[in-house]
Amino acid sequence: MGDKQYEGVKAGSETSIQIDFQYQGIRCRERLKLKPTPANMKKAAQHRAAVIASIEAGTFDYSVTFPRSKNARKFIRQDRMDHYLRQWLKDKKPTLKTSTYRDYYKILEGQIIPQFGHFMLAEFKRKHAREWAASLTCSNKRLANILSPLRSALSDAVHDELINTNPLLGWRYRKPEADIKRMQDEPDPFTMEEQALILDNLADDSRPLIQFAFWTGLRTSELVALEWTDIDWAKKTVRIDKVITQASRGKAEPPKTAAGIRDVTLLPAAEEALNQQWEFSRDHESGRVFLNPRTHSPWTGDQAIRKTLWAPALKRAGVRYRRQYQTRHTFASMMVSAGEPLAWVSNQMGHTDVIITARVYANWINSAYDQAGQKALRLYWQDKVD
Repeated sequence: MGDKQYEGVKAGSETSIQIDFQYQGIRCRERLKLKPTPANMKKAAQHRAAVIASIEAGTFDYSVTFPRSKNARKFIRQDRMDHYLRQWLKDKKPTLKTSTYRDYYKILEGQIIPQFGHFMLAEFKRKHAREWAASLTCSNKRLANILSPLRSALSDAVHDELINTNPLLGWRYRKPEADIKRMQDEPDPFTMEEQALILDNLADDSRPLIQFAFWTGLRTSELVALEWTDIDWAKKTVRIDKVITQASRGKAEPPKTAAGIRDVTLLPAAEEALNQQWEFSRDHESGRVFLNPRTHSPWTGDQAIRKTLWAPALKRAGVRYRRQYQTRHTFASMMVSAGEPLAWVSNQMGHTDVIITARVYANWINSAYDQAGQKALRLYWQDKVD
């Protein structure tokens, strides 16, 4: 009695078995590294049957089943997560800011694709994202940033008719606040004494940048991009309409939100800093306000400021280290605790909503309540006030 024959299965060589099947209307042949023994021929037939079943079910991925096959390139599935996300980001690149593209690239390649790249788009469910998010130790803000490009890509996959619904549409994952470590960007302002110590430990050509930061609340990216033409000396305002981040490599870009474009009031301490800085950069060909004192060239991002200017100054001053971003929180907390109008502070900061300002600086608003109501009493109850 001869060896049993299996449809689509035959010996390929002394060390391999060939199977053939139809995929996307094309006849495919693949070799399995199995000696063509009766037992192995049966295994090959079972393998072929599984391939055909997955093709019929719509879950077959050539590059996964036959990763070393030359045919795999012909049949790259655009509905597999890693393939789709890479192509999605490539298509999106022309419409994204340089910094946003770099952030998306790092998130997709560093986190999303390693975790979910093997999924077919239709297989990916909200529970997969929820379970993974619960395992991460980052803040809620960071979680939102990580999930943002994935949510956007899945929305486009719906429009591309690759999936019926976006499993992340309208969904946000938030950990209980008690489980979140304190973020570096939470308000931890410098006291007046600390501010004085820091400024005293800066050279004349470095001090204006930090003094200006303390008294305007500008982001570092806004400080780096500032030009002398942005200053309206008559109105005592500063026009903020561009940023330069580390990722943009010295190239100015628009702020991320419309609220980021604003006119900031030039308070006396900030005006003094500009007058001091005028001596060092007024004739520079770049037109930039703040220059790197070591190179006499424009700053290209926050890293050089932190390494060569900010961190050394705090160390010399003996002040507990906080990120330079805390100069922004220092400004806002001073203004709020002094009783300045929240709407004005919100505009100065470039917040999209005054509610954000109130929420972030709630603790400093409370400290302004001691004299609350006194202005109204003097104005409308003047004859009753002693």
